[in-house]
Amino acid sequence: MSRKKVAVIGLGKIGLPLALQIASSGASVLGCDSNSDVVSVVNSGDAPFSGEPGMERLRDAVNEHRLQATQDLAWAVSESDIIVIVVPLLVDLNGQPTFENIDDVTRRVGQNLRKGALVIFETTLPVGTTRNRFAKILERESDSKLGHDFFLAYSPERVYSGKVFENLSKYPKLVGGTDLESGRLAEDFYGSVISFDERSDLPQPNGVWNLGSSEAAELAKLAETTYRDVNIALANEFAINAESLGVDIYKVIEACNSQPFSSIHQPGIAVGGHCIPVYPHFYLMGHPLAKVVNSARQTNLGMPALAIKTVLAAVGNLEGLRVAVLGLAYRGGVKEHSFSGALTLVDLLLKEGAIPLVNDPMYSDEELRDLGLEVFHLGEPASAVILQTHHQEYESLGPDDFPGASYVYDGRNSMSQLVKGGIATHVLGRGV
Repeated sequence: MSRKKVAVIGLGKIGLPLALQIASSGASVLGCDSNSDVVSVVNSGDAPFSGEPGMERLRDAVNEHRLQATQDLAWAVSESDIIVIVVPLLVDLNGQPTFENIDDVTRRVGQNLRKGALVIFETTLPVGTTRNRFAKILERESDSKLGHDFFLAYSPERVYSGKVFENLSKYPKLVGGTDLESGRLAEDFYGSVISFDERSDLPQPNGVWNLGSSEAAELAKLAETTYRDVNIALANEFAINAESLGVDIYKVIEACNSQPFSSIHQPGIAVGGHCIPVYPHFYLMGHPLAKVVNSARQTNLGMPALAIKTVLAAVGNLEGLRVAVLGLAYRGGVKEHSFSGALTLVDLLLKEGAIPLVNDPMYSDEELRDLGLEVFHLGEPASAVILQTHHQEYESLGPDDFPGASYVYDGRNSMSQLVKGGIATHVLGRGV
């Protein structure tokens, strides 16, 4: 492996740790990114983001010339035996993919591809994209033949920010080639750059699992993320029913999950982020008649509206009332608001004539205002409060943090007991 040169295209929160993992195995890595600031920071030995344990190794990798960042994609590809593409597939406001950016990257890879090179996509894709879209672009732009002049495989990233190196070792690396040789080459590559933890709970040894085709690997990523969306929707349906029955759904879920045949997720006011609310749409592109997936997506999309309906039933007319939305981030402890339920809640509150204000300890006032949001500071008056994100900081709040509030909607079952003791509080799924 030490004689191989690898280009990693896309030095974001997934791509840069992957590049460092590959460089740490002894390979020579060229990390390519279109952002000059990212390239400059990486070449100084620092990471352009924080919160990723293990990134402190980056400085040694750069100083020892095992990893170099560049904006010159053409040069990086032409110098490399293996090209790993980790650029995002952008989506519109409805979660539908827009391919312009990743198509452009693929074209430029094809134009500079050396003979015998292996190209691997790690970006989450609709099933069939690797073979039916990107293979054709690469063949056309390189004027060469797939499976003879170059090789192509798909291997989904299965890691989370803040745990990338831990996840790389813990979870099997799934691969699938557009032909047998492409799959074999991808399997050999990842097997040489990742050291896997032993896991007795798996049906086969932990390591690189070759699923036999790029379509199978693409489907695996969409299936595991769509499963979570469907499971959350089921939990939300249970929560809605529990409220009507005067039952505590959290006790019910705890009871159900006490045996191994049940693994019900937790209900929540919204499903956000880059993955769970988006990838079911990718799945549906290849299977539009999937009723369960369609229904689950609609259930989860409707949860913010259900929260507003509940608040209206308790408070009455919201016209002119200040309503504090706690948490912009889509989940606790993560500074990311892609498809966050907070944005939907703000829109719905505006339609009711309310004055929505947003608080999030991970965002500055300026950052919130730049997103067009009005800021709520703890201790300022509000008529009602909606908890959207489970940040630890919210677990110790009390009634004095919301002077004048008559009602709290806890969408994550995580509001402080102090608040519940001083303000009328409704917890999603807790009908008692």
